[in-house]
Amino acid sequence: MGKTTLLIMAAGLGSRYGGNKQVDGIGPGGEILMQYSIYDAIRAGFNKIVFVIKPEHQSIIEGFCKDIKNAEIEFVYQDFSSIPSFYKIPEERIKPFGTVHAVLCARNAINEPFAVINADDFYGRDAFAVMHEKLVSLPKGESTMVAYYLENTVSKNGAVTRGICQVENGILRKVKETYKIVLDEKGSICDEESGFLDGKLPVSMNMWGFTPDIFDELDSAFCDFLKNIPDGEIKAEYALPTFIDKIITEKNHKVSVLSTSAVWFGVTYIEDRATVAAALLEKRNIGEYPERLF
Repeated sequence: MGKTTLLIMAAGLGSRYGGNKQVDGIGPGGEILMQYSIYDAIRAGFNKIVFVIKPEHQSIIEGFCKDIKNAEIEFVYQDFSSIPSFYKIPEERIKPFGTVHAVLCARNAINEPFAVINADDFYGRDAFAVMHEKLVSLPKGESTMVAYYLENTVSKNGAVTRGICQVENGILRKVKETYKIVLDEKGSICDEESGFLDGKLPVSMNMWGFTPDIFDELDSAFCDFLKNIPDGEIKAEYALPTFIDKIITEKNHKVSVLSTSAVWFGVTYIEDRATVAAALLEKRNIGEYPERLF
């Protein structure tokens, strides 16, 4: 079997969380969430891990990577050095340019089918298993994703952003980046634009599968995005779901949607931390994960 890569996007600032949640030791033994993803990915068959990070986090990640076996490890930085020269970055800009930019930063590190995930989400063992199985036979020019139910991805502690999907016969037809999704006191889910949202709607949690030819599409779309940023705008970001919707609509790009029994959870707000910590402890107690991941 050939090489398959897991690309972990870990350079976000985590402003709503109130700190660097990508490297927060939430697990019962101080594990950070991406360690669970790496553990699950390697046992599913992935044999290369690429981290998209801020330089100051490399030593932390290297600390636990030294014990990882059966996987090649590589680091790339998401910074402004990868921004095309035609775009002048405002002096006040601090944040990176979003998840499309994050994936593009790894272009020179990946030459094989790869999955993309967020560092601060827990995707579950089965999600990596179905993703890897699909990747090893994914045709050039096609993509794939794992979807989760919206009701399992909201936070009782504040608004979240989710890519709400329209799926037909296992194929993604549209994905809409939907903002300010909240869970009200009665347990209903809604957003500002459309009001009530069905909890069974499939959503993207940024678990995508690609072949390397996607980088040309990403580069072209990202350049178009930069050209259309208003002068002085310092917070504009280009999200993967927005890019995916663009290539589905404009180029009839095929994206298969994978079903999984895995349950997602993650930390958007600091108040989410205790719930996630309890869930990870329970998974260790029932034997789903060992006392030491690596």
